[in-house]
Amino acid sequence: MASSNSSPPKEDQVLVEEKLFARTLIFNRPKQLNALLYEMITRMLELFYAYENDSRVKLAIVKGKGRAFCAGGDVAAVVRDINGGNWKLGAEFFRKEFTLNYLIATYSKPQVSILNGIVMGGGAGTSIHGRFRVATENSVFAMPETALGLFPDVGASYFLSRLPGFFGEYVGLTGSRLDGAEMLACNLATHFVPSRRLSLLEEALCKVDSSDPTVISKIIDSYSQKPHLKPKSAYLRLEVIDKCFSRRTVEDIISALESEAANRPDDWISATIQTLKKASPMSLKISLRSIREGRLQGVGQCLIREYRMVCHVLRGQVSKDFVEGCRAILVDKDKNPKWEPSKLELISEDMVDRYFSKVDDKEWEELKLPARSNLPVYAISKL
Repeated sequence: MASSNSSPPKEDQVLVEEKLFARTLIFNRPKQLNALLYEMITRMLELFYAYENDSRVKLAIVKGKGRAFCAGGDVAAVVRDINGGNWKLGAEFFRKEFTLNYLIATYSKPQVSILNGIVMGGGAGTSIHGRFRVATENSVFAMPETALGLFPDVGASYFLSRLPGFFGEYVGLTGSRLDGAEMLACNLATHFVPSRRLSLLEEALCKVDSSDPTVISKIIDSYSQKPHLKPKSAYLRLEVIDKCFSRRTVEDIISALESEAANRPDDWISATIQTLKKASPMSLKISLRSIREGRLQGVGQCLIREYRMVCHVLRGQVSKDFVEGCRAILVDKDKNPKWEPSKLELISEDMVDRYFSKVDDKEWEELKLPARSNLPVYAISKL
């Protein structure tokens, strides 16, 4: 989640390397942590469609320049459009982004994402839906949207809801940061490769004259290792996470965590409670329902529903928390957002329902995804 100050020229914001049988796409806004702009998403769509129809290309490698893979969509630009009275420009950004997410999720050729750095929000959408996700010791994954007055989008209700137990609810509601070992443990990553071996891995992948996932997987396996979870890893708390985050409502989740904290002093539980209490109450409510609905929906259904939700967020008719969250976190950086409604108990079921309904605007259209013949990749590639 970065603001757009100075950037490379548009044509250089996504670099392309053509080597033998592979095409490597490199996000190139390192000063902005490779935050996605509309033009970058458009370029990615063009390239992915072209490679799918090019028999010479066997696989796509996606990575980022600098210390981030991609820190998300450039939401500061979207908020500027909202403040300028044009929320529909922001809606078009998400329409294009969600279409890219769906193309990646149903791509007929292997995508290998090198997640050697920060992977957040929209960065997850361009990688987690793909077949191979390579984490390293430098990986930092998070879906921090509830702190911004948004919700985990880009199809996150699909892939978070498919993590073990109720770990997806925990990650989605708290915005908790995961390292590479945790990403591998919970299936967000398919492999863990030490960063010092990445250049060798990429070199080997470019020589493979095959789109067979089994062949690609064996090559990545040969450079992989099994990392150890840190003693304080949240993934080692899966028992208490399942016990608390399986509850029906956000209020019930917080209450369950407080009961756990009362029974045994625990810094991790206390920090989790405080994180939830600092987040946008409306964001927490719609995020929990979104992930729960995602458990029973395909990736296309999730993206169509999330597009409805994000359009309601952009319009700001139920709550303006997205604009306020971006102000507090990204613009003024006082980290003191004034949420409205300010408390969970002030949010009615009807208010939540509105985010999941069609937008009442004659010019608004549902997200229409392209016809695809392939099964969602994530569903068949959890290793």
